[in-house]
Amino acid sequence: MSDSQRYTGVAIALHWILAVLLVGMVFYAWNMEELKETLFAGGDVTIGEVQFAYNMHKTVGLLILALSLGRLAWRLTHPAPALPEGMASWERLAATATHWAFYAVMIGLPLGGLVAASAAEPPTLLFNNPDLVLPKLPVPQTEDFQNVTGSVHGAGGWVIFGLLGLHVAAALKHQFINKDGLIGRMIPFLKG
Repeated sequence: MSDSQRYTGVAIALHWILAVLLVGMVFYAWNMEELKETLFAGGDVTIGEVQFAYNMHKTVGLLILALSLGRLAWRLTHPAPALPEGMASWERLAATATHWAFYAVMIGLPLGGLVAASAAEPPTLLFNNPDLVLPKLPVPQTEDFQNVTGSVHGAGGWVIFGLLGLHVAAALKHQFINKDGLIGRMIPFLKG
């Protein structure tokens, strides 16, 4: 596969770093919720452990936001390689829609999390450091608003997995059915 048919090294690195961070964050968030439930049930978990988990989730979420904005800027200034000849118009539309939906989720989920965190009473301590308090956004400081925004943010994990399923299924289809080498554009050691 020629360099003109492959994504740039920066795009490939950001793709895989963000993929690992996003999937990891969903599992981390589920564990974080279990810690909170264990604490509320009187289990063997301290408030400090729960606060640490939430603060690190928020810190990594802001890292994901920064990397996602960087990836979007890179994508807008470094166009993606052309899709393979012979792709049906519906496949081109699905590929384009899925990619842009990923950008919306990669940027929207951290922003939604920031809104939810701003509505909650405890402060956000970056890296769990009391000297690094993240300012709250000017949003309603009510339990109802925090519950709604937190629920919407939490549902985003399922959106990530839905998009990931579509993305992986399409990549595997191109690799093993179409045999067009498309997957090699994003996996450096594969040849197209």
